[in-house]
Amino acid sequence: MAHKGNTEVPQRCCLGCRSSKDKNLLLRFVLTPEMEVLPDLDSRLPGRGSYTCIDKRCLTTAIEKRQFKRSYKIDVTLMPAEQYVDYVRQMLHSRIIGLIGLANKAGLITGGGSMVSDALKGKKRPGLVIVASDVSEAIGAKLIYSATVHQVPHRVAVTKDDFGAILGKAPRSAIAVASGGFVAQLVKAIDRYKNFLGEV
Repeated sequence: MAHKGNTEVPQRCCLGCRSSKDKNLLLRFVLTPEMEVLPDLDSRLPGRGSYTCIDKRCLTTAIEKRQFKRSYKIDVTLMPAEQYVDYVRQMLHSRIIGLIGLANKAGLITGGGSMVSDALKGKKRPGLVIVASDVSEAIGAKLIYSATVHQVPHRVAVTKDDFGAILGKAPRSAIAVASGGFVAQLVKAIDRYKNFLGEV
């Protein structure tokens, strides 16, 4: 166990690199009744968990070295490493899209580069700015600079088309998320996604 103050933080070992970390810093996997290895992004599913770092390299190693079979001490069903890694990537990406969608339904999203810029200069500043990964370098740099100057956290994630689809509008270069619970959830989801891809 690791200790933070008086709180014990459970440690788990990555099946890929074999390092021990706080389990909330790892990806959890569980075994279904059909002996399939299922990602448990929320760490809520019942059953014994196995873990890897939030890193596609560790997951690839765990699959190729048959570490899930060793962990569960039984034959398990798994796609080839490349396919399974992409499956997990899609799940992590879908989590970001889903959270943005929920925040939008709650009326907490401002979409579009100019509107985000205005929001950053307003009296009630957003809690988070998300810039599309495929926006032009000039526009992206301008938005990130403005967010930094106004001390608003920012992240780069998903695409202009993703933003447009979520908002039901034309592609958008960026969105601003109002302060509140969705900010922390989105920061976590985006950071986990980028960590998995090795972009952080």
